[in-house]
Amino acid sequence: MKKISTIVPVYNEEANVPLMHAALCEVADKLPGYDWEFVFVNDGSRDGSWQALEAIAGKDKRVVSLDFSRNFGKELALTAGVQNCTGDAAIFLDADLQHPPALIPEFVKKWEAGAEVVASIRKSTEKKSPIKDLGSRLFYHLMSAAAPSKLTPNATDFKLIDRKVINELVRFTEHKRMFRGLIEWLGFRTEYIEFVAPERINGTASYSLGKLLSLAINSITSNSLWPLKLFSYVGIFTTLASFILLVIMIVHNYLLHTGMFSSISFVIVTNTLVLGIVLVSLGLVALYIGQIQVEVINRPLYVIREKLGAEDKKD
Repeated sequence: MKKISTIVPVYNEEANVPLMHAALCEVADKLPGYDWEFVFVNDGSRDGSWQALEAIAGKDKRVVSLDFSRNFGKELALTAGVQNCTGDAAIFLDADLQHPPALIPEFVKKWEAGAEVVASIRKSTEKKSPIKDLGSRLFYHLMSAAAPSKLTPNATDFKLIDRKVINELVRFTEHKRMFRGLIEWLGFRTEYIEFVAPERINGTASYSLGKLLSLAINSITSNSLWPLKLFSYVGIFTTLASFILLVIMIVHNYLLHTGMFSSISFVIVTNTLVLGIVLVSLGLVALYIGQIQVEVINRPLYVIREKLGAEDKKD
């Protein structure tokens, strides 16, 4: 009997944890031909999420609950789930139920038909913020231009991956990561399912605009040298433009004797252009140096305070 693991990162989802577990149990009942494992990763929640996970782990032997010592972020919560799951396939879902568990049978069907990755594409979201929608479009546009492997627009973390994909994912060591980008980079055979994300049932979204911006910056600097190349071109263009402008100013002042430009204007034009190039370039280099520093220190990706479930007595 094949085993399917579901991996659910949890951050301040106390009210949604029992609902998600019930929805997964309903799916498992509809697919009795599989062994199931429900992996929940508590990402340093500040509410009663861990207590809710303890309760369901005590009642359901299929549940594995991991408790982070603090908030490490969704990408590392997904990583912990992958590194601790035992299924022949793994399915990622958000705890807020905006990734409908009812679609899991469709994922499994495509997997059984030969797909190594079954990814979801969000067609729309009920009451989605226009700012987040614009930011999402801009992010995918930039990543498509910058990254060596193209990201599928509107793709989400709601996906199924085969064991062979899991085995490759656990080999990645970078600390700043975007999970869906890593999976697309691997290049395994992928099928897609479109869905409409329902409105969140309880609570508010914990992935703020600040976190989304941070994820975008980390994703671009981790996956591409394009920003550095871009500003190298900007530097070349600005240098040529400033050189041409200076030639024009010299011709006007010293050959045509128009006196159009003062001495201070020469200094201002030259210094402003050069200083702008240097500051922008240094800022970009600093981002890349920061990424290198994080990887060189090589601290653990995450810290698990406690583990409940099938394997907890063996650890």
